[in-house]
Amino acid sequence: MSTTQVLISGPPMELGRLQSQVPEGDFGAELPLETRRLARQQLREDEHSRQQALQQFRDWASKSEEVQNCRLDANFMLRFLRVKKFSVPMAQQTLLKYLSLRQTLPHLCKRLDYLEPSVNELMSAGYIFPLLERDSEGRKVIFYAASKLDPYKFTCADMTKAHIMTYEALLEDETNQVHGFCHVSDLAGIAAAHVTLWSPSEFTTAVKWGEQSIPMRHKEMHFLNLPAPVRLVYDLARSTFSEKIRKRFKVHSNLKELHSKVDAKILPKEYGGKVPMQEMIDAWMRELKGKRERLMALDKMSLTCVYKPQRNRKSGDSSLKSSINSLPGSFRRLEVD
Repeated sequence: MSTTQVLISGPPMELGRLQSQVPEGDFGAELPLETRRLARQQLREDEHSRQQALQQFRDWASKSEEVQNCRLDANFMLRFLRVKKFSVPMAQQTLLKYLSLRQTLPHLCKRLDYLEPSVNELMSAGYIFPLLERDSEGRKVIFYAASKLDPYKFTCADMTKAHIMTYEALLEDETNQVHGFCHVSDLAGIAAAHVTLWSPSEFTTAVKWGEQSIPMRHKEMHFLNLPAPVRLVYDLARSTFSEKIRKRFKVHSNLKELHSKVDAKILPKEYGGKVPMQEMIDAWMRELKGKRERLMALDKMSLTCVYKPQRNRKSGDSSLKSSINSLPGSFRRLEVD
């Protein structure tokens, strides 16, 4: 994916301080045997490739005139190398896009504080949280309950921060970086008001830039209880993702269908599992408390340039507007910026 570059003024980089941030001998966590096998098979990762790529990536980040105050610990740098299968140039581009995303949309991506009242209320309600157990492939499963997002109380910024805060916190676990993620979304309760939280242009930018920038391996996306009137909106939203990701979307009409793809026992009790949803939510809020300072510290990183991914001409805002206007009933009255 080609990029455009926008220059921004900023203070000079302090190379000595950046280089001193690298802990001696920090080449990543000791991973379980099965995770190491998967990393070797799917990511071309072994001890030699990991150390060599880390050294190259760190050297580049510490000497770059564009990247300032970048985290150089293995946990952070490896997430970019792993998502790009240890291609250092591609990891560099992804890091630049990641920092550009945070810098260009700070109201959505910065100050990831779970104590911020509106975000805390949304997450405490159980809008987004990881399940306690992994799926059969060892992947972390992220659960979404759309009905917990009151569109008259919360904003798109609250929603996005809840997502990014969850993703950033889970990426602190290197096992998740290797195995990737499974997403399960219950869309019951979605209505027109949810759609109007976003303008088409802002939604498209956030989705496309986020997919290219946030270093996650999205392996499966499962959707349950998709309301019929919202099916067109779902199709439009799906079209903003890459073809690779679109192929991993699966819509289920009932729990039985979902259970055929995701083991019922790991789901919340309300969805056929064993552990009540509230216990999972409480556990996640405790984990966020322990990672609060680390997430807030991400704001120290910055760029002197912004790299913007090119638009996909086939999925421009005009087609999104015209398609939304064709929705039946109340959806026909949506405001489109």
